[in-house]
Amino acid sequence: MTSTLERIARTPIAAIEFANIVLTTEDATTGATPRDVVWTHRKTTLYRYRSSKREHAVPILLVFALINRPDIFDLRAGNSFVEFLLEEGFDVFLVDWGVPDDADADMGLDSYVCDELPWALRETLRASGAEEASVLGWCIGGSLTAMHAALEGGDSPARNLVLLTTPVDTTNGTYATWVGRESFDVDLVADTYEAIPGPSVDVANKLLKPVTNFWTTYRKLWESVWEGEGAKRRQAYQAMAKWVADNPPFPARAYREWITWMYKENRLVRGRLRLRDRLVDLRRIEQNLLVVTAGSDHIAPPEGTAPLFRLVSSADVTHLDRPGGHIGLMAGSKARTEIWPDIAEWLAERSAA
Repeated sequence: MTSTLERIARTPIAAIEFANIVLTTEDATTGATPRDVVWTHRKTTLYRYRSSKREHAVPILLVFALINRPDIFDLRAGNSFVEFLLEEGFDVFLVDWGVPDDADADMGLDSYVCDELPWALRETLRASGAEEASVLGWCIGGSLTAMHAALEGGDSPARNLVLLTTPVDTTNGTYATWVGRESFDVDLVADTYEAIPGPSVDVANKLLKPVTNFWTTYRKLWESVWEGEGAKRRQAYQAMAKWVADNPPFPARAYREWITWMYKENRLVRGRLRLRDRLVDLRRIEQNLLVVTAGSDHIAPPEGTAPLFRLVSSADVTHLDRPGGHIGLMAGSKARTEIWPDIAEWLAERSAA
């Protein structure tokens, strides 16, 4: 039992350690797995991760959202999904949307779905020498991936699709109660900025769960420091906190379209979304499909992803539902044992020549 005097003596020591962890977060190393640039266009870059252990014929292309950096796939050594896939013998590529600025205000959803993603997929095949690829999309990246397949159908070179916590039907999502209501003037925001500032998006996201984001996270860190586990928690806390705060700008046109089409009008699930005069029809998705949902996801709740199961034409559909949140499901401390092996096994079974 810790005495009162011991607690008093411990407090300033813990406070200094706590402050040191928080204030040096920017020094954390993320996205450290060695990789090479394969292709670039505008702000988009395609990377291939170095490996001497490629055992599967079908490469994997990782696709993340537009509002955070894709380093979440490679958060830190020992807790990196990229690192895990490489160990499993996969040829891993990642599309990085970069950091848009005012010059990219003309970038719309069609730019990503009809240009950047298909071109990145084309260059993935060229670099790997494969004829087909697996595309793994997370969050908005999952929606963009689904849109691509829904446009191209069987003509897409994607053999397998993995959609992680993917918004499809936004009716009951927390975002819909905020940006989907009539009083939210998306045009005012998009007309004011050529590229919506990343910090604004970050604050808005955190306000969806203010207690967790502005109090609980720090309380848990303080408790671990107080219990003498500060050194153990430092790497995990700093890597995640650095990633959360690193929000690139959102091109104004893409922002306007995403909010209007997905949240105000819910076009994707209603079969009313068109890109360059082509209907984005989820019924055209024929690929082997793995859908992963998180039970506590407030961004893309499972019921908002479920319509995929009745809409797609895929003969091979698998659903994995796990405890956890929108990001923690894949990047939390339990991901390496509770979800990554299942995804790798599913992909391996469908990645033979």
